[in-house]
Amino acid sequence: MVGVILGMITAPLDGMMLGPALPVIVGDLGGLEHFSWVVTAYLVAMATSTPIWGKLGDLYGRKWAYLAAITLFLLGSGLSGAAQNMTQLIGFRAVQGLGGGGLMVGALALIAELVPPRQSGRLMGLFGAMMPVAFIAGPLLGGLFADHLSWRWAFYINIPLGVAAVLLIATTIPAAPRRTKTRIDVLGVVLLATALVALSLLASWAGSQYAWISAPIAALAVVSLAALAAFVAVERRVAEPVVPLRLYGNRNFTLAQILRLLAGAGMMVFATFLPQYLQLAKGVSATASGMLILPAMLGMVLVLIVSGQLISRTGRYRAYPILGGTLLAGGMLVLLALGPDTDVALASALTLFAGAGVGLLMQSTTIVTINSAPPRDMGAASGSVTLWHTMGASLGAAALGALYTNRLHHTLDDRLGAADTGQILSGGKLTASVVRQLPAATQDAVHAAVTSGVHAIALAGAALGAVAFALAWLIRETPLRNDRPTPTPVLEKTHV
Repeated sequence: MVGVILGMITAPLDGMMLGPALPVIVGDLGGLEHFSWVVTAYLVAMATSTPIWGKLGDLYGRKWAYLAAITLFLLGSGLSGAAQNMTQLIGFRAVQGLGGGGLMVGALALIAELVPPRQSGRLMGLFGAMMPVAFIAGPLLGGLFADHLSWRWAFYINIPLGVAAVLLIATTIPAAPRRTKTRIDVLGVVLLATALVALSLLASWAGSQYAWISAPIAALAVVSLAALAAFVAVERRVAEPVVPLRLYGNRNFTLAQILRLLAGAGMMVFATFLPQYLQLAKGVSATASGMLILPAMLGMVLVLIVSGQLISRTGRYRAYPILGGTLLAGGMLVLLALGPDTDVALASALTLFAGAGVGLLMQSTTIVTINSAPPRDMGAASGSVTLWHTMGASLGAAALGALYTNRLHHTLDDRLGAADTGQILSGGKLTASVVRQLPAATQDAVHAAVTSGVHAIALAGAALGAVAFALAWLIRETPLRNDRPTPTPVLEKTHV
């Protein structure tokens, strides 16, 4: 189990390290207008590959699929660390995301295979006990690497961790190949990827690169809707769909996936954008910005551990997503108190509530998903909850990134004029060191613009929390299963 969880936390560790390091990466490689795509490219690739890894695990054995995913993730990590420009980094992050899509789904499927749902909360508590390595050490390591070594080590550090996970899993978990007479749904995967890319581009470009009512945005909307419609049609027809629609006949399962999407989008606010505020508006270092989002990470970790234990003891879970939506909405609203002159310690403490809300939604939706799926679809179900979380994070990073940069530009234009704004943002290398070299009046304008951008995404995050709160009331309290899944029978032929 240590090997399984160690492999799983390499992805969130990478994401948490990237937040404090991203402003430094932008300062080194340029591309401020595209910085959110360093996150989005990874998440789109991850979302696209997640159901594939889940299905491959169901067909060929979850151990071997998990090992292959870790290997591909490590390849992408090494390439990302060696990137020489923003375009390369975005492309290599997509490779990394293709492997990252199998980390969470593989780990969850193995956990679901090894223990019954009633006991999975205890195991998720173990997962919660190890997650501080990612949620707490991640921001610290990302900031330390960016300030004192190189931001490239935010990617290279994954390699020794991943190798350790591979060795532990390969030598301690027995697995027999699982073969079934079926075809992997390649067409469904292509349609899903098309829809996700189109939606992410639409979320990123609408209102910033292009007007909401414009030909490119209309084309992206048509492509995304057509791809989604075709995807649903294909999934209804194929024998083994990459996303079994029969799972969505269960009300709790469907609600859990939607809540996970909202949690994924909300997490982007403090994981990706608050370090921008701390470095550009408050002038702290990358290391300090990593430390200052620790309350959000601690809130997530604490509720993951406590709620997992409580759910295992009582078998009751409905109250947790309701409370999670409440904390997410309220936690985002308190971020409106942030200003250019806000005390740094207070700014840090304000992130606690939203982090706890995301943690409650993550824990409860994972257990609801596992409890709602039949054993034969456990891999696909685990893939589904990861897919929806990743879709939320991907669309959230794109949409919130566009909202943040758009508000930043407009505020600077209002205070300084278009000419000065263009000069400040030329080359896309806006960093804390660049801001410190500006005249005092210009620095004040930048601080106000960054704060305005954070307020915009905080309001959007509050709306996500309100929707989660409303939907969580629709979940039904059904007994948690206390039996282990029956292994899938071994058959002969598999077609790709």
